[in-house]
Amino acid sequence: MNARTLPPRRRAVSSLLALGATAALLLSACSSNDTAEPASSSTAASGDAVQVSLIVKTTSNPFFIAMQKGAEAAAQENDVKLTFAAGREDGDEDTQIQAIENAISQGQDGILITPNGPAVVDAIGKARDAGLFVIALDTAPDPADAVDITFATDNFDAGKRIGAWTASQLGGKKAVIAMLNLFDDKVVSVDYNRGNGFLTGMGIDPADPKVNGDEAESGTYSGGDYTVVCNEAAQGAEDGGTTAMETCLSKNPDINVVYTLNEPTAYGAFQALTAAGKTADDVLMTSIDGGCAGVGYVKQGIIDATSQQYPVKMAQEGVAAIAKLARGGEAPKTSDGLDFYNTGVALVTDKPADGIDSIDTTEASKICWG
Repeated sequence: MNARTLPPRRRAVSSLLALGATAALLLSACSSNDTAEPASSSTAASGDAVQVSLIVKTTSNPFFIAMQKGAEAAAQENDVKLTFAAGREDGDEDTQIQAIENAISQGQDGILITPNGPAVVDAIGKARDAGLFVIALDTAPDPADAVDITFATDNFDAGKRIGAWTASQLGGKKAVIAMLNLFDDKVVSVDYNRGNGFLTGMGIDPADPKVNGDEAESGTYSGGDYTVVCNEAAQGAEDGGTTAMETCLSKNPDINVVYTLNEPTAYGAFQALTAAGKTADDVLMTSIDGGCAGVGYVKQGIIDATSQQYPVKMAQEGVAAIAKLARGGEAPKTSDGLDFYNTGVALVTDKPADGIDSIDTTEASKICWG
């Protein structure tokens, strides 16, 4: 985290005076039938309203839809004018960069962003140079201090939990593993942290902690022998999960463990497995998200275990943090021992394992999102 302390309002006094003078001239030149500046603009200029942009990866994933709803609720509660933007698809950096530039040009107070890739880092730097406080949600950029702070799940821990659970369920059988990741054309922390966390939970050395697919293709896990059949990018989407799983099955039809980055990917993989004649008894399916649909998949046996994260909390606390800072309060701080603020995670399964903390689908459904 960048330790700098920002002033509560980052617009210079001289700029406010200039705006006031300009507004007076415009009003004196208008007739009674002319349209004046909207009320929200004059409120922001007077320093009462805080302006924040929420920029998510895509609106095709319920995770980010939930995040938007959480931000909207927090914006109303904290008297924040919220601007929303999203990439056209997961990985669309250009749209996010444009949204950052728009926030800068509008003189906003802060940005909440789930970065779509490394190309947005330079634009984030420009926003911070312009005085905006930038909080990454869910996905920390690389380097982590490219933003002021990240509010996120501990994605490595989320992966580690489902990995440890998987190892416990195999009972010493050989693990024939399919890894369905996010991208193969860019590197983002949520991708390698979840995947390498899963391998670590299995008792497999992931090698380079910031690279997917760098582990040894075969060896031993905590309960026996393993083979990693594939590391396929599914783009975080259902259709991507289907295609990736089909590719993995073509390499080895005996896959009995499937790691998926998120639940849309898992559902797509399930469809490919079903088409190939595989049943729930043949394959252990794991994922990360904990959305209401995903919890339902666990209850139905489509997914065996998932790690539940809390996007609504990320967005709500992010909006509140920027509002507090803009009004003269303290900047948010990272969690102890981490370089981000941890918003929590829980393992969800109806097949609990000894020594591994988990909640069942009944409990998870009460706190799920989407």
